[in-house]
Amino acid sequence: MKINNNVSLLTYNTFGINAKARFFCEITTIEELELVLKLEEYPNKFVISGGSNMLLTKDIDALVLYLNLKGITMVSESDTEVVINVMAGENWHQLVLWTLEQDYGGLENMSLIPGNTGTSPIQNIGAYGVELKDTFESCEAMEIATQEIKSFSKEDCCFGYRESFFKNEGKGKYIITSVNLKLSKKDHVLNTSYGAIDQELQHMGITAPTIKDVSNAVIAIRKSKLPDPAELGNSGSFFKNPIIHKIDFLRFSEKHPEAPFYKLSEENYKIPAGWLIEQSGFKGKRYGDAGVHKNQALVLVNYGTATGKEIVDLAHKIIDTVYAKFNIRILPEVNVI
Repeated sequence: MKINNNVSLLTYNTFGINAKARFFCEITTIEELELVLKLEEYPNKFVISGGSNMLLTKDIDALVLYLNLKGITMVSESDTEVVINVMAGENWHQLVLWTLEQDYGGLENMSLIPGNTGTSPIQNIGAYGVELKDTFESCEAMEIATQEIKSFSKEDCCFGYRESFFKNEGKGKYIITSVNLKLSKKDHVLNTSYGAIDQELQHMGITAPTIKDVSNAVIAIRKSKLPDPAELGNSGSFFKNPIIHKIDFLRFSEKHPEAPFYKLSEENYKIPAGWLIEQSGFKGKRYGDAGVHKNQALVLVNYGTATGKEIVDLAHKIIDTVYAKFNIRILPEVNVI
């Protein structure tokens, strides 16, 4: 384990922001993580992994720990289910592809989500009607203050829509080291009704889809809408889809009957943030090297040399405009650093 000075984080964040770490080291084992957290000469520490859900607006005046823990192991297995342990540094999409190769079902709708597995419980990542909590069994995390490994059940994680214990009470207190997922081995339950999955499957000529078919459909849809971070800096969906109460929804739908929505319960409705942003005139707009993607208004992009502040300023402009037009406040999904 080597600690370097003044390291560019350009390749460690999917937005492609050229911020610097005052100190930097790569962590490949639990023992290294425990050791580096004990280093008193570096009182400030900052953890990154896949770098897919953060926007750097400044240099990091701390010891940046690049969490690169690898490995997938079997925890338990029955005739119908399997529980696997996935280390935090495993790329999420590569994990999804690996589960499909084993014919393990449950993650296929979350294909092509950027980032690493260790950050998935923090956001309770999700896509196309499926969230991490649907397959989550537990996770292990190191308490920063004591370097003790603790186990967190699904209940402990307090999952909500892009929310968890690790974003609230546990923020800054733990580093997730691995995640346990429960997946189906047979009689997979497919979720194809959300978004355009059914339509894409029909376009592919598939009437009896497998979990691989669902994954391929999701990949095709995402590629048609979302830019590849390797080609155009972005962090996927920048904003959460707002959830509003029935009373507010009725007022909203009366004024905007054409607006798409998802009924979550008798009291709550989800409005697509991308639609609100597009109707506010931002889709495809560019402000210097910061912009809104031409195919998906939820995605803010870095066309080359945009700073984190320029992207944040654009986000605030969008938030204020959407609120003024629809009286709905959208919130960032991305962590602004």
